[in-house]
Amino acid sequence: MNTQINAYLTFNGNCRTAMNFYHDCLGGDLNILPVAGSPVESQCPSEMKDSILHATLTKGSLLLMASDMLAPGGLTMGNNIALSLNCSSEEEINDFYNKLSLGGQILDPLKVQFWGAIFGVFNDKYGIRWMLNFDKK
Repeated sequence: MNTQINAYLTFNGNCRTAMNFYHDCLGGDLNILPVAGSPVESQCPSEMKDSILHATLTKGSLLLMASDMLAPGGLTMGNNIALSLNCSSEEEINDFYNKLSLGGQILDPLKVQFWGAIFGVFNDKYGIRWMLNFDKK
């Protein structure tokens, strides 16, 4: 897999509606994973069960990702979109994470997540949110 940057959108409870709209406009395949039934369901308040943990819209090389999972402090313009960097190796993700996060704010340190990938989130020193992922499969 080649290294890629994709947009990752964050919504405040209307991710499903928004992604269905984008699907109607752009076509492609839409996959939606709600909090209910997911590995993080027990960590979330019961009122979040209908929220979207992760959604993807794919069509050819187009990939748009989204979620209703809000960062601490809620949703504000500026943290509603992140750059999702899908890395091609463990060495690459560590290198990019260390360099890009320098002087920034770590939100979620690099670690293996329930979906089997190494993943971490930070705001760089310019306030840009980055989500780095390396799928070990």
